[in-house]
Amino acid sequence: MRTSVSPWWLGILWFWLSAVAGAAEIGVAVDRNPVALNESFQITFTATEQPDGNPDLEPLRQDFEIVNQQRSSSASWVNGKSNRNEQWVLTAMAKRSGELTIPAIAFGADSSKPLALTVTEAAQPTAKDDELFLEVSATPEQPYVQAQVIYTLKLFRRVQITQASLAEPEIKDALVEKLGEDSTYSTQIKGVDYWVTERKYAIFPQQSGLFTIAPLVLNAEYISSRQQPRFNGFFNRPSTETRRVVSKAVTLNVRAAPAEFKGAWLSAESLELSEGWSDSSLQVKVGEPLTRTLTLKARGATVGQLPELFDKTPIDGIKTYPDQPLLHEDKQSDGLTASREEKIAFIPSKPGEYSLPALKIQWFNSKSQKIEVAALPAVKIKALAAAEVATPTASATESEPEQASPITATPIAVTSDSGVRLWQAVSAVLAMGWLLTVIGFVRSGRQRRQTRAASMAQSESALEKAIKRACWENNPQAAKQLLLQWGRAEFGADSLAGLASRCDQPLCDEINDLNRLLYAPGGQEWQGRDLWTAFSGQARRAAAPAPLGDGLEPLFKI
Repeated sequence: MRTSVSPWWLGILWFWLSAVAGAAEIGVAVDRNPVALNESFQITFTATEQPDGNPDLEPLRQDFEIVNQQRSSSASWVNGKSNRNEQWVLTAMAKRSGELTIPAIAFGADSSKPLALTVTEAAQPTAKDDELFLEVSATPEQPYVQAQVIYTLKLFRRVQITQASLAEPEIKDALVEKLGEDSTYSTQIKGVDYWVTERKYAIFPQQSGLFTIAPLVLNAEYISSRQQPRFNGFFNRPSTETRRVVSKAVTLNVRAAPAEFKGAWLSAESLELSEGWSDSSLQVKVGEPLTRTLTLKARGATVGQLPELFDKTPIDGIKTYPDQPLLHEDKQSDGLTASREEKIAFIPSKPGEYSLPALKIQWFNSKSQKIEVAALPAVKIKALAAAEVATPTASATESEPEQASPITATPIAVTSDSGVRLWQAVSAVLAMGWLLTVIGFVRSGRQRRQTRAASMAQSESALEKAIKRACWENNPQAAKQLLLQWGRAEFGADSLAGLASRCDQPLCDEINDLNRLLYAPGGQEWQGRDLWTAFSGQARRAAAPAPLGDGLEPLFKI
């Protein structure tokens, strides 16, 4: 009995055999075994046929860090037979030491085989003959709380680095600031030349106790001296290795502030307190501002540690207007220097002599380990009364109206013609006397108006001068108070908004801008030149003299 095989089953069998025969074989290899922890090595996957899909590298990431990956393919035709080669080259680093396994990697339906790998502990660079190593140091190692610690990192290398990444120092409860730019120089260790890259940080511990600065980690890719280029030729890419270099940890023993120190704690290497005045004579007229500039500079401190300089104790007879402080930090390679500048405008409301108390700041000198005091002596300023305006004395011919000489009529016996001529002469004399009286009265009124205008102009000039100074010194608080003083006198306005509504459009816009800035958060800087330009323009228009008439109704109305 003959058994027949269905063609349908033969087709399925042929398809399965073809699939098995066509499955890509994927090999796996490493460039060296064993490898050291924190050193990179290469894993190469090779396929002689096009695999079913791209590799799934996720299982590899459990024990290894993939630093870089490349793919290449090549095809050739030899003795009438085609050959194809696919390669995936991974640069990897082990996450731990011990006997590890490179797991099977799936390429779609295809897969590589697992590979055993031995990872040894990283050798410590105790001998200074390594190609790449880090050195770190901290000075001082027993600082006081909030005192500056200079943390220095040095990278020694005698290989060419193509790219690198370095972790920042981490320390709990501390401020860390990078200082200046990195410096590069050369040195010799045991007769071997090294290039050194140096970086510095300023660290300010915020609490006392033991603090540990965690080791820094450098991942560097460099041109390997142990491997030869993969291909010869002018456009060859040199072989590189990636290596992780770890520094040592540094422990700080941070001391608390001395018990004998009283007040707000301030530690610095040096401290300077100075002042300046807008007028060195320390004299000012009533209603005008006198500006004091206080500056505090501290080396080895942050701006957050610097205290306020303005003494808020009220002074009877003087209004004070502090400006927003100017804060600055200068980060040089030898340390951090912080500065604080405050401007205070003093505006006296009555004449007299006023005393400003002495300014004292206690601080701890971290170099000499001693408590010191920076001080400015007490200051006396003098407020002068506004100069009284002397009213000019008018001459008799200008101030007093001319009086017509009295004319006495004497009876004369005349004829009719002579009587007419005499009456005409008497009328002319009387008319001339009346005209001279009117001219004298007009001149006297004009002189009085001019005198009042001059007196008003002189009394306003002091206030306008104060407004100008506040605008030019960019002092918004002083400008506000002086504008309100001017607004009350001119319009009876008791607020900036009310004053702005009564001013010309340019000055209205500038006053509204000033009002918004005074109540805006963030302490924005104010530039007062535009406000002064608008104010002086309105003041000139208001002071322009109106055409002076004679003050009388016209003799003849048309």
